Amino acid sequence: MTNRAVTLGELKASGYQPRSIKAELRANLIGKLKSKEKVFEGIIGFEDTVLPDIERAVLSCHNILLLGLRGQAKTRIARLLINLLDEYVPVIAGSELNDDPMQPLSRYGKDLIAEMGDATPVDWLHRSARYVEKLATPDVSVADLIGDVDPIKAATLKLPYSDERVIHFGLVPRAHRSIFVINELPDLQARIQVSLFNILEEGDLQIRGFKLRLPLDIEFLFTANPEDYTNRGSIITPLKDRIESQILTHYPKTIEIAQRITKQEAQLAEEQKEAIAMPEVLHILLERIAFEARDSELVDDKSGVSARLSISAFENLVSTAERRMLINGETKTSARITDFWGIVPAITGKVELVYEGEQEGPYAVAMVLLNQAIKTMFLEHFPNPDRLKKGQDRDPYGATRAWFAGGNTIDLMNDCSDADFHAALDKVAGLRKLVEQVMKIQGPEVYTYMELVLHGLATFNILSKETLESSFSFRDVLANMLGDDDLFDEDED
Repeated sequence: MTNRAVTLGELKASGYQPRSIKAELRANLIGKLKSKEKVFEGIIGFEDTVLPDIERAVLSCHNILLLGLRGQAKTRIARLLINLLDEYVPVIAGSELNDDPMQPLSRYGKDLIAEMGDATPVDWLHRSARYVEKLATPDVSVADLIGDVDPIKAATLKLPYSDERVIHFGLVPRAHRSIFVINELPDLQARIQVSLFNILEEGDLQIRGFKLRLPLDIEFLFTANPEDYTNRGSIITPLKDRIESQILTHYPKTIEIAQRITKQEAQLAEEQKEAIAMPEVLHILLERIAFEARDSELVDDKSGVSARLSISAFENLVSTAERRMLINGETKTSARITDFWGIVPAITGKVELVYEGEQEGPYAVAMVLLNQAIKTMFLEHFPNPDRLKKGQDRDPYGATRAWFAGGNTIDLMNDCSDADFHAALDKVAGLRKLVEQVMKIQGPEVYTYMELVLHGLATFNILSKETLESSFSFRDVLANMLGDDDLFDEDED
């Protein structure tokens, strides 16, 4: 703040020239593009789609509408636009409308300059204070956004209601020379949306019939879910027509992009990062759950599946492994597929189910999504058991299947120690050899894939997997069926 003008006279002498916020955003974006600076830091997956559209809209000096399902970084993009503002801009000291000293807007600013001239005090407003965000809700009123007559102010100042100084300005006028964001625009009642017409088209507003023209200088950015047009409300056509650029956002298009987002956003404690190893195959498996949910017939695709599902699930997965490690007195561990039982709360709270999904129940749907993801992951690394059963190839699962057919079972306890977990998997004949031959790997990572094989074979009904409260139990399908028949016979006797 050193060497900045503190009076209007000093500001004039400095050569300062006022410019609109849209011109300011445009000029700073041009500078960043020329210098190859990253404009939207931390936004992943939109480099070739959404971000170029936003940059074009800024260069065109447009107001912007971001259309997309929940969890598609719309609000974060809006907040990052602050970085395209000048670090500081001059304002008339004490002005509630961020008056430019060279172009006063309010009655207060004009009167102060008329009284003090070049001695008018000047403050400098940081760009962080030039961002206003409002969540649209049905109870938002015109007074909230635009303003209204304040009878208390009129009485205190002993002014008639015809004097503009009795006006209490709303959020929009106070956002003069700022970025103004309205989230979930369709939730705004139609009559309230109408109040934005003049501001968007002519840049001015009227309050309660006052003969008051305020040529506001605002960069508007709106966010909306496309399905809200029919579910909760709609953006009225004349307002949509006045928003020059409408940009569609989307979910991550690849698993790799989704992984980068999750790793960036997940909030993990330092001790978790040091103690818990996350095999790459399990992180991919976790991301696949969100992809499966977006394609599932049990999940409402109109509602969307937020990226927050993967982020919360990742945090829960790490915490599940950490809890198990602490219970067993270990100092380090690696996440397992059995730990995925701990991510169910992150799934059930973040998917909207259609009627069929409601009939199944949230927990059952979560397990369906997990099993679908396991099946996809299994087929990416191991031969398809269905194809092998048709005799097209030698059966690499033969030894393992024979072991289970002999009446053997394996229980993978959710909270068992690493030693017990490894010992249980090592009991299964042919399992380690299969993984080492197919995956060409050695060491602790082998156990991750050994577990994947068991869960994968269960998705093809080659093994029976029983999910209990504290374990997963694997056994031969036929042996399991015979066991059930024996119990039935005993009941008949």
